[in-house]
Amino acid sequence: MPRRHDSWDSNVSDRTLGHKTRARMCPLYVAGLIGPGDRKSVQPMAARASGVGYDQLHHFVAAGVWDSAPLEAALLKEADRLVGDDAGFLVIDDTALPKKGRHSIGVAPQYASSLGKTANCQSLVSLTLASREVPVMVGLRLFLPENWTNDPERMARAGVPKDRQTALTKPEIAIEEIDRVIASGARFGCVLADSGYGSSGPFRQALSERGLLWAVGLSRRQNVYPADVALIFPIAKTGKPRKYHIPDQPPVSAEALLAEGKWQRVSWRRGTKGRLTCLFTARRVRVADGHKHRMINNRMQCMPGDEVWLVGERRSTGEQKYYVSNLPADATIKTLAATIKARRVCEQAHQQLKEELGLDHFEGRSWTGLHRHALMTMIAYAFLQSRRLKAAGRKKKNLRTATTTKHAGHQASDPRPLRTTSTPTMSSL
Repeated sequence: MPRRHDSWDSNVSDRTLGHKTRARMCPLYVAGLIGPGDRKSVQPMAARASGVGYDQLHHFVAAGVWDSAPLEAALLKEADRLVGDDAGFLVIDDTALPKKGRHSIGVAPQYASSLGKTANCQSLVSLTLASREVPVMVGLRLFLPENWTNDPERMARAGVPKDRQTALTKPEIAIEEIDRVIASGARFGCVLADSGYGSSGPFRQALSERGLLWAVGLSRRQNVYPADVALIFPIAKTGKPRKYHIPDQPPVSAEALLAEGKWQRVSWRRGTKGRLTCLFTARRVRVADGHKHRMINNRMQCMPGDEVWLVGERRSTGEQKYYVSNLPADATIKTLAATIKARRVCEQAHQQLKEELGLDHFEGRSWTGLHRHALMTMIAYAFLQSRRLKAAGRKKKNLRTATTTKHAGHQASDPRPLRTTSTPTMSSL
């Protein structure tokens, strides 16, 4: 992975892996992922490589005794160098790895967003650091469904660490990973996520508690209050007086509140086929995700939370999406739209990690092997992104000297294949 002047300190692998043989395996594994060949599992990579056997490569990724944390820290440092920006984004999503059988760690019938259906697969929570439409993946953590977390023996056979043998939701995993990114010092300005995460009140509240800006998807059924909702003490004709305030108006669904909104066409950036536009509307609201109170009619109702933006998007297909964000109250609808749509950059990263770097090709069954393979694919991806950014910088410089620089920077965000003519060596990893 390049560092300054397109080189990653040649001693990084020695320092982080603590053994010369393991330090040699790391760049060989990454080179196998980047190199030619359609299949990026251990056996075909070893067959294509020179000077390394299948047993050595398999032992390195699946059974070797080494700590991945220093390499994860080095990846975060490099990602920050490439795309870290106080105006950038940290995108939370998940990606599915289809699998047959039931023995591979975490595999179960579960919804796979990339397939648009429930399928037998592994599901990983992903974190992508991005700016200027350039993504660098920095985190992939496996989600364990209930049929795994309820079976300690099964987890032990798959090598799940003791501290990971607990049931965690995807939003909870995401918060753990966000804390790791924050601790690394990597720079970003706003957290983005789809409704699978954004519909979780505890997830949004955890982001706010950390002082983070966020813009996340929301279920159309989520109850919200208008921003001007007031809390009152109703006066009951009989019985004891109420101890707590209640809202002076009932909540309604996000969909219902925005149904009569003023929709306007917004363009947020230029794409490869012209300006990207869609219909948007926005309104200040308070999401009904506060503590619960029993109302006069004996029904439980969530109290209003903090004031935020509720945003609706109406696509040309007729599909409508809803989002909520704690961006400042004076944010324009164009700013809201551009922030929300920046999340799509992670889909490009998921696609390229799978199609070009073999993220979903790992054939082992263990927790350790899967996470190490995922880490190697992220290192390979960051290396290739650094090469593309450097090439884009050269092109931009040449265009400056020749003519206008109007569109010189578009090369960096072009989702073309990530192939490079050179393979990483110890001096570049």
